[in-house]
Amino acid sequence: MKNAKLFFLLVISMTMLASCSPTLTPFTQRLQSQYDWSDAELKRIQFYVSKDIVLKREASGGTSEIIAGEIKVVDGRNIDQVIIRKGTPGVLLFQPKENRFAVGFEDSSDSKFLIFGPSPKAGERYVLLASQWQRRGGQVTYDGRKYRVDSENAYAALMVDLKKIRKVNVKNRRATGRRVN
Repeated sequence: MKNAKLFFLLVISMTMLASCSPTLTPFTQRLQSQYDWSDAELKRIQFYVSKDIVLKREASGGTSEIIAGEIKVVDGRNIDQVIIRKGTPGVLLFQPKENRFAVGFEDSSDSKFLIFGPSPKAGERYVLLASQWQRRGGQVTYDGRKYRVDSENAYAALMVDLKKIRKVNVKNRRATGRRVN
């Protein structure tokens, strides 16, 4: 009997915790068209990323020596990597052109952003855009530098908490009437 009560309390508490967390929905072209948000309104929407995004670039080639006809890498490669975890909040910084969002995920600089846009292959979801996609990955610009991303990042999409967006503030006022003097 005691275990049943404990189980019941556990189920209720899990349900309450789940209801408190945001229910994230992909941001789509249809959603954008349906609400027809202005730039100012879009900048007030909290975006989240749907999956991990890993940006990589080789910062320097290191130094090498030629010993007995073989190339030996002395310092190795220096890789600069930026990881944006699933669920990381971001904000719209600007729209470089129609249906393109420059979204920043770091407070430190407005030059640190990624470009997202609707993709027909992803159900018109706003996904990570690269200057070029190839089989194994693509190239994006972040903080003014070129980074490589794996092909799995092509479907990293913007998510929104639709419950918060749909909240409408209604200001009610009742007219008291007007009488002849």
